[in-house]
Amino acid sequence: NYFNKKIQEYLEQDTSAGNAKNKPLVESIETIKLAVVSSFWIGDVKYIPMETSEWCEYWLRTEVLEEREVATQFYNLCDKMEIQHKNTCIVFPEKVVVLAKTNNAKIQELLNECNAIAEIRRAPEVASFYTRMYGREANEWILDLKDRLVLGQSGVCVCVLDTGVNYSHPLLKDILASEHAQTVEIEWGTDDKDGHGTEMAGLCEYFDLEPILSGRESVEINHRLESVKILPSAGTDNSPELYGAITANASSMAEIANPQAKRVFCMAVTADKYVTKDGAPSSWSAELDSIIAGVIDGIKKLYVVSAGNVQFDELKSAQYPSANINHPIEDPGQSWNAITVGAYSNRIQLDDKVFKGWNPIADVGELCPFSSTSITWDNKWPIKPEILMDGGNAITDGTNIDICDDVSILTTNRDVIGRPFTTTNATSAATAQAAYMAAELMSAYPSLWEESIRALMVHSAQWTEQMKAQFCVDKKKSGGIRSLLRCCGYGIADLERAKSSMDNSVNMIIQAELQPYCKQNSDYKMKDMHLHKLPWPTELLQSLDNTIVSMKVTLSYYIEPAPDQKGWNNKYRYASNALRFEVINKDQNKEDFLKRVNAKIRGEDNKDKGQGSAGAGRWFLGKDNRDVGSIHSDIWTGPAVDLADCNYIAVFPVIGWWRERHHLGRYDDTMRYSLVVSISTPDESVDFYTSIQTIIEQQVATEIK
Repeated sequence: NYFNKKIQEYLEQDTSAGNAKNKPLVESIETIKLAVVSSFWIGDVKYIPMETSEWCEYWLRTEVLEEREVATQFYNLCDKMEIQHKNTCIVFPEKVVVLAKTNNAKIQELLNECNAIAEIRRAPEVASFYTRMYGREANEWILDLKDRLVLGQSGVCVCVLDTGVNYSHPLLKDILASEHAQTVEIEWGTDDKDGHGTEMAGLCEYFDLEPILSGRESVEINHRLESVKILPSAGTDNSPELYGAITANASSMAEIANPQAKRVFCMAVTADKYVTKDGAPSSWSAELDSIIAGVIDGIKKLYVVSAGNVQFDELKSAQYPSANINHPIEDPGQSWNAITVGAYSNRIQLDDKVFKGWNPIADVGELCPFSSTSITWDNKWPIKPEILMDGGNAITDGTNIDICDDVSILTTNRDVIGRPFTTTNATSAATAQAAYMAAELMSAYPSLWEESIRALMVHSAQWTEQMKAQFCVDKKKSGGIRSLLRCCGYGIADLERAKSSMDNSVNMIIQAELQPYCKQNSDYKMKDMHLHKLPWPTELLQSLDNTIVSMKVTLSYYIEPAPDQKGWNNKYRYASNALRFEVINKDQNKEDFLKRVNAKIRGEDNKDKGQGSAGAGRWFLGKDNRDVGSIHSDIWTGPAVDLADCNYIAVFPVIGWWRERHHLGRYDDTMRYSLVVSISTPDESVDFYTSIQTIIEQQVATEIK
């Protein structure tokens, strides 16, 4: 408020000498009005209302006054300034959320006059606004959106494996060609009589229809759609033993029909019966691992699959979030190579007239009431889900539980003529949004491998404070941290964080190939390890002294599943190959670091009793949590000066059945991996990007044999 007062005086008052008041302060700052507004804005700044007033959420602090009193003061201020507002509010601990219809100028006025404003967001249109529309009215909105579509030519597709897609939908027909809509059984047809596949297609292509329908900006679409129907329209189940075969057949059909495309497979279909609670592979998940690794055709693939959903009766009996903890990830979500997607909630606004007495179950930023978890699994199996995307919410009147459009996600409906819009939710919606994100990353970075896209998605994920409050009740790595990881994965994936670096937050991607094992005389041993020297801005880090910085490391690779079920009882026997990463410690020289890594390789059979990496206590997850599955991610946090010397990362193999099953002759095979490393600090004045850019001159990987 003090700062804004200085700006206002500069704009409106002069000194006795005729100069603008506070001139030395203000004239050193450019576009100050926009900067002030954007600093309070949560979400993409392109949605800040400019000249036209739009409904916005104002999140008000309540440290001193009661919630209702803060809201009343805000309403009175709006009345004084002739700003339209709603008289309803949402109350959270230390925050109250109110609605006002404002443009950029009015937002600035409110910031000048109201000290209680903590955050400002665009208020979403509830999806029911669109789902209530019949054909003619809906068509007007569709035509408006189509006029704003810009179709890119990246050659990237999302292949939807589901109930088929009604590709005659006006928002899909230019995106999904009829020759790319197929079915694994001719008698099923390619159309979608159940609706689920068309709903997934809309989210795979548009992410969320509501904000782009209500917007005015052009909408760039960088990928196309494909569809392979893997479920019969009648809704009868396929035989369980055929699930893996059907998935393999569907993958092949898409690749044969469109061989030049780079693609993401989206499969929001799970088996919810007879699910084991320990996380052991099934025939379906093992076949999916084989498909993704390209065991048969040599083509690596990228799959996003849903974690599966908690049911209404479970939520009623066990309640939220206990029901989520008790409901294990559904088959084939335990696949090591697939990205398994859970859901979080981001929607809590209900139409009070329609849903009087009903309330959302989850708060903003909490785990979605439908999202299943891997907390019941044996700790040796992978972290699932890896990421969360928006899955809507559920509502309750205290006794009953239901879903509604207001807290669900708008998408395309199979009823093309009658009601072109509908809503969907839960982990299916989240999986489709994850497929959109993967396709956008593929379009932006066509040279990246599938393993790298997967790594970037996981690397971009962050937990909300609400998730930490829900599950991380203590900071023990075997307690609250493990619960957070097993329920929420690595957090909410974010496309913009994955796509770009900023001055104070830089992503570095390394793609490499190594041979993990070899035969020496009559022995079968580890072979290659890679040592990567990071282009750390050492002088800059040292100058920051005790400023807190973070380093995040994510290692991604694919495994080939064991060819028989005996291996499924042991994580070292199921996976053909496995890798780990280690970071050099502060004040440790390169030679000692290599000795430590070699000791870890030799001691893997003894569960790795070697020395910890880069200040083991500063890693948030720790090796016992991160060293499972085929993607490993962790965050180091500490003083910048401590990170200055930690500029080496080693990637090395551990035991897999390629080495142990000599008779199969796979001990000299090679494997690909992707390593993503980021360095960041909350201090926006720090410029890591420029410093690192000047250091990078050549390939930094050195192969040690």
